[in-house]
Amino acid sequence: MGSHSWGSLWSGIPMVGIPMIEGPHGQGCPYGQGVGGPEFGSSPQLGVRAVSGPHGREQPFPTPGAVHGPGAVVKEWFQKINKKEEIISWRMDGNVPSDRACGHRQPGDRVGVGRAGGSPAPGAPTLDCSSFAGVAQPWPRAQQWLSEDEDLQLMLQGSLLRKVTSRRAKERRFRLQEDGVTVVSERRFGRAPSKQSFSVAHITAVHRGHHSEGLRRYGRAIPEQHCFTIAFEGGRRNLDLGARDEDVALSWVRGLRTLRGRLRGMSQRERLEHWIHGMLQRADRDKDNRMCFQEVQIMLRMANIHMDNAYTHQLFEECDHSGDGRLEDRELEDFCRRLLRRPELEELFGRYSGEDCVLSAEELRDFLQDQGEEGTLQQACAIICAHELNEKVPGFSTALPGDIHMGTTHEVPPLPHPPARQQDLMTLDGFTMYLLSPAGDILNQEHTQVHQDMSQPLCHYFISSSHNTYLTRNQIGGTSSTEAYVRALMMGCRCVELDCWEGPDGEPIICHGHTFTSKILFRDVIEAIRDYAFKRSPYPVILSLENHCGVKQQATMAQHMKAILGDMLLTQPLEGQDPSVLPSPELKGKVLVKGKKLPELQPEPCGVTSILDEEEEEETEEEDRLQAKDASHVAPELSAMVVYCQATPFPGLAQALQHPRPYEMSSFSERKARKLIKEAGPAFMRYTSRQLSRVYPLGLKMTSSNYNPQEMWNAGCQLVALNFQTPGYEMDLNTGRFLGNGGCGYVLKPQFLRSPHSGSPRPLVLRIRVITAQQLPKLNREKLSSIVDPFVRVEIYGVMADCSKQQTAYRSNNGFNPRWEETLTFQLQVPELALVRFVVEDHDSTSCNDFVGQFTLPLGSMREGYRHIHLLSKDGASLSPATLFVHVTCRCP
Repeated sequence: MGSHSWGSLWSGIPMVGIPMIEGPHGQGCPYGQGVGGPEFGSSPQLGVRAVSGPHGREQPFPTPGAVHGPGAVVKEWFQKINKKEEIISWRMDGNVPSDRACGHRQPGDRVGVGRAGGSPAPGAPTLDCSSFAGVAQPWPRAQQWLSEDEDLQLMLQGSLLRKVTSRRAKERRFRLQEDGVTVVSERRFGRAPSKQSFSVAHITAVHRGHHSEGLRRYGRAIPEQHCFTIAFEGGRRNLDLGARDEDVALSWVRGLRTLRGRLRGMSQRERLEHWIHGMLQRADRDKDNRMCFQEVQIMLRMANIHMDNAYTHQLFEECDHSGDGRLEDRELEDFCRRLLRRPELEELFGRYSGEDCVLSAEELRDFLQDQGEEGTLQQACAIICAHELNEKVPGFSTALPGDIHMGTTHEVPPLPHPPARQQDLMTLDGFTMYLLSPAGDILNQEHTQVHQDMSQPLCHYFISSSHNTYLTRNQIGGTSSTEAYVRALMMGCRCVELDCWEGPDGEPIICHGHTFTSKILFRDVIEAIRDYAFKRSPYPVILSLENHCGVKQQATMAQHMKAILGDMLLTQPLEGQDPSVLPSPELKGKVLVKGKKLPELQPEPCGVTSILDEEEEEETEEEDRLQAKDASHVAPELSAMVVYCQATPFPGLAQALQHPRPYEMSSFSERKARKLIKEAGPAFMRYTSRQLSRVYPLGLKMTSSNYNPQEMWNAGCQLVALNFQTPGYEMDLNTGRFLGNGGCGYVLKPQFLRSPHSGSPRPLVLRIRVITAQQLPKLNREKLSSIVDPFVRVEIYGVMADCSKQQTAYRSNNGFNPRWEETLTFQLQVPELALVRFVVEDHDSTSCNDFVGQFTLPLGSMREGYRHIHLLSKDGASLSPATLFVHVTCRCP
């Protein structure tokens, strides 16, 4: 039996940190394996005479003489070792008989803390080490990662790294925590320590060298091979670091990449175990790996649970089998298992399993068919094989004859049946893991890959687009950065904006003109686009140029794009294709330039009309004025790079429909687009079925706020540009719109928006039963008594007739496992355009409700049946293990 500290509650994997008896040949055997006589009742007599300190000095142990048995004295001794960081090893007293030691170990051998990897001598009894809970253990799933990887061992020890910022490089000690997920950085201002931390789970990439803009600007003094950059999901800035030598930098890069790979491969069960482990560690104030009633109450508040004190105490006493007023080992495991019970899943499981408490393959097939899936017996067997935890069938003992536990030998009948998985049976745990896996996710997993027809013209797709891509904050005094382009491209964005202005030394720059935003080189942006354009998606990227440069620096822009992008840059119409017809997204790996083009020598058609009145024309945006400039101001070199996305002033619907030019593209402010939709909606839809259109936010929005993109998609607008740096429901909708089709940034428009004369959409009735939520995040971590009162709101975004919001009642003081069992019903006229947004908020009767989490997806990508929804934060980061559990049905009225 392994030690049952926090880390070992959920796994039988050998622990890092189990005391080892080291023999003369460096071989090790865990303390408790082969130590002591055949009868557990006889004391193993591990004699401790002295302890070796950090400098090799032997210091007397406070309790001189031999320490006997696995009782309170030995436990206290282990706890003292755990708390005394200066203690490195100890030695056995010479009076311990050699035949009572670990096989060939001799008296005087030193005992250290190491990894349990040895085996007991043949025939040697095994002691239950669960009574020695004093040695702190890491999270069980992290143990093997940490013990078998040299890079991770170095990270555990910690390294001095220089944090590079615009001000100065500050040296901090960065150290990986034993959970294998958290990295802490420490620095000191005199005597006052300062700590910061981040989770490896929130890292999106780790890059070596002067890869980031920050290191290129401010880290030149540090050798490139010593530098690396950590990029995070959501809105968190990159972390630029420099090590003292190349080996340390390389170890951190490799180690972080290894941990990211491990975390990506974690099951939902493992994520839940890690979450529980963190709660236990934080709640255990005195770090003795035992929890008194007060510490249990702290843990419950951390977990967002408000539980009646009487009921909590009753549960505590039921689990306190030893009666000592503290929970440890199996007692704490029992307490946590009771907390984590999912009654709604037990009810669902019992509905199909019957009295034998297991699902047969046939019963699981019936469940799958009721889910609306293609349930076959073969598929059911495959699910059991993939998700069943190999548990023993309920009702049969898992112990083997002669098992020794807690000092007593129990004779148990042999196990009469093999594990459930081998019998094609699924237990409740396996069923739970299946529903928490991607197979039980509300998002159709087939839609996580490109599944749509990608051979149609570009104008037949919604295209993920960014406005003012260079900004990391607002457009008045925000910071411009190449990292903003990297972030947008890694989110699947396929159209980025470059506001180009005259720069010093003949180098064009990118910034928001006439404001206090910082400036970045055009050349650096093109390099970032080259490096990241096709990491997230192979489909073409459009560079939307807003050109304020003179002819000379325009030529420089063209030179940079040609030199840096090379063959990526599309500069000629596709061979064998009509140049007046837009290509398809199958232009993989290609960069298209949207900009002004020198006019061809042909007369312009007359009769240009516009539905815009004079007042609206006077209020046209900067981008419109740029498009209306004399085209002779365009450098021939830059003009030559514009092929299929020629920026032109909008001639008016009558002219555009009478003389369509698919290779021309107009941009509309959100206000102008709304006016067109309101006054000439059907005609505008015909226009967008033939030509590309781009919509952008009003320039007067100082905070870089966004507009609702859904109304533009309803009209067929392809490039609906948003401020990616500004979180909110608008960006949630954008993320949801492009969640399907593999997140490639191109989504095929519904048939009626590609061909206005096609058939009408078929209405649907959507019913969503909101059942439960699990492990919602605590909003105020500083205030333990603050527990959320959650409710769920389901929002439908689509055509005007379909837009609707409904919500459940709130549940007081329960963010851990609130249950609603409320059904929300929606009538949808145009389901092909509908987005469904699930929002969890904290009810507040005196002020605005606080946001907890959300998830948005297209109705067409939503699966029916019992499904889990994995919630995201306001900036799009995962809130794992926070989930909603719902039941979905879609029916024709």
